[in-house]
Order: sequence, then structure tokens, then C-alpha cells
Amino acid sequence: MQKAVADASDRGILAPSARATAAATGTGTVFPVIVALSFCHMLNDMMQSMISALYPMFKQDYALDYSQIGMITFTFQLTAALLQPAVGMVTDKRPMPFSLAVGMGSTLIGLLMLAFAHDYNIILLSAGLVGLGSAVFHPESSRIARAASGGRYGMAQSVFQVGGNAGSAIGPLLASVVVLARGQSAVAWFSAAAMIGMLILTRVGMWYRANMPSTPVRARAKGAGGVALSQERVVFAIVILAALTFSKNVYSASLGSYLHFYLMDRFAISLKQAQMHLFVFSAAVAAGTLLGGSLTDRVGRKATMWISILGVLPFTLVLPYADLIMTDVLLVIIGLLMASAFPAIMVYAQELVPGRVGLIAGIFFGFAFGLGGVGAAAMGWIADHTSIGFVYSLASFLPAIGLLTALLPDLASGRPDRS
Repeated sequence: MQKAVADASDRGILAPSARATAAATGTGTVFPVIVALSFCHMLNDMMQSMISALYPMFKQDYALDYSQIGMITFTFQLTAALLQPAVGMVTDKRPMPFSLAVGMGSTLIGLLMLAFAHDYNIILLSAGLVGLGSAVFHPESSRIARAASGGRYGMAQSVFQVGGNAGSAIGPLLASVVVLARGQSAVAWFSAAAMIGMLILTRVGMWYRANMPSTPVRARAKGAGGVALSQERVVFAIVILAALTFSKNVYSASLGSYLHFYLMDRFAISLKQAQMHLFVFSAAVAAGTLLGGSLTDRVGRKATMWISILGVLPFTLVLPYADLIMTDVLLVIIGLLMASAFPAIMVYAQELVPGRVGLIAGIFFGFAFGLGGVGAAAMGWIADHTSIGFVYSLASFLPAIGLLTALLPDLASGRPDRS
């Protein structure tokens, strides 16, 4: 295997960063590890998405307003946003393979507390523990997925991410079928999923401990033609990527947190019917993530960002004026296009700052969570003072921020990978 990697390197098949990863692990793409991480990502985000799916029940049982609902989202997403970059920075210097299982344990405790909470403050604390679990899970699991990619970074990132999107789609469905039918205490049933995740992640940690690089890869980002980018250019590019993430995740938050309220208000449908429409959007997001990984490896990082973020703008502008059937069609298109951006953003950012996979994963996963939380809280406040329909009309312009993609430098490794 090492001879094959060396031969590939001599022929220029692997990019420099890919050669470093392959040499460090002594292997090619390790699909069982990537799939295991994707499955655990599904469990993690399934349990996390159940919180937002229970908002209508909390709103009724605890007489909450939209601002208080937004604060629940703000609590568990801001917890993840603040801690993920710190976790990523620490694990870049000292990888912690078994921290993944510990993070899943925090989610387990949060679920059990949520199942038996009878006070709004306890609900907020439970949400914070779930956010803590995500803060520990995402940076290290993203690093392990990259280490197991064998140089196919877009594919590995999309397979890993699609697990989370699938979990986000399944969570509201399970909440509707199980929890809304049997009551809040039924949330405790899903603690079994956290226990399964802890067992799998312990095994993944054993693989990574045996295969992780002895020293981290260090290099400077390369622009077109292999010219090194200055630190100022790298920081500027990270800021642009953050703005693109802002447009994507704040709009996604408007759908994830309030879509069922919007559909119930505008089309006078039941909660269960609204949950099914939310599932349609979440399933499209999962499919779009896989599409994004393929596009990232084939047509390049910047091209994928152009297609996915700015390309979705016409459809978001039409959504507030569509009937129920066309709303479903638009939700599928929006989910497919918008979700395809994240693998490209992650891979591009990791190539800008080589050797800092955990920090970059922490920043962008955390930034995504944090922006989603801030966006959900802000939109809840706006909805309380205007209407839920106005929120969607306002948010429909957010993808126009995708025009900033033109300011990103062209990375040599961002061109289509050929093998």
C-alpha cells in the first residue's frame, strides 16, 4: 500500500496535502471509519433536531412566545459555537480520539434532563448540554474523517455531513410520531441512540489512536499557480467564507425553527402535516450535501459555492408567494442547492490553513451553530413584532451574499481533483 501511495505521489496523482495524509496513515480511503462517523453524526443531529421539533409542544405546555422559543435554539447552538473553536484548537495540538464518546455522553445527559424537565430554565440547561455534546463531537470527528479520506476530501466531508443532515430530517419525524404522541417523557427513549453512538465512537477512537499522524502537517496556503498566500489574504478569505456561511445558515435557521409555524399559519394545516413538509426540506438537504461533495471534488470549491449559494436566490425569493404544492417543490430545490455549499466551504477553509483541521472545523461548525442560533432568536423577535410571513420575505434576500464568492482567491488545490 505504501509503495502504491509513493507511485501515485511520483505521478502527481495526489495533491501535496493528500500525500501527507496518505503517508501519515499508510492507507487509502477508509470507508468503514467515514461511514461510522457519518452514522454517529446522524445520531447526534437526530437527537439535536428533536429539540426544535418539540417547540410547538413546549409553546403550548409552557405558554412560551416566539422569542422564548428562539432562546432555546440560541442556547444550544451558541454553546456549540463558543466551544467548538476552542475544542478544535486544543485537539490540533493534542488529538483526543476518545473525546467523541465523551461528547456523546453529554448529549445523553441533556436528553434525559429534557425528558423530565418541568421548568423553562431546565429546558434551557438541557439544550446547553446537547450543544456541549455537539461542540466536542464535530471538530475531532471532522479531523478523523479527513484522515480517513485518502485525499478525497470533498467526498469524505460530504459523507460525514450527510449523516448529520439525515439525522436532522429523521429527528422531527420521530418527534412527531413518538414524543408528540406519548408526551415529553418519551424523549428518554432516545437515550439508547446516544449509548449506541458512544460504543461506535469508542471503536473509531481506537482506530484513530493507532493511525493518527505522529506530527501535524504544516504548510502555507497556495494560490493559483502554487504561489503562497499572505496571512492577510488568508484571513480575508476566511472572513468571506464566514459571510457565505452566515447567508446559508441564517436562512436555514428560518426554515428549521419556524417552517412548521409558517405553514400552519399560511395554509391552515395541522402540526403533523407541517412536520411532513419539514421532513421534505430536511431530506433534500441531506441529498444536497452528497451532491456538494461530488461537485467539490469534480468542479472545484469556488464553482460549487457559486452554484449552491447564489444559485438558490431566485427560489428563495419566490418561496413566500408560492402555494402549498409549489412550496414543497421550492423547498426541495432550496435544500439541494444550499446544502451543497458546506462541503466546499469546509474543504476550501482547511486548505487555506493546512494542519489546523480541528480549529477550522470548530470555527465553521461552531460558527454555523452560532449563526443559526442568533438568526433563530432574531427572527423570533421579528415574528413577534410583525408576522411569521414577513420573516420569510425578509430572509429570502440572504443568499445574495453569495456574490462575495468572487472575492475568494483561486487555490491550486481547489481545481478539480483528477485521479
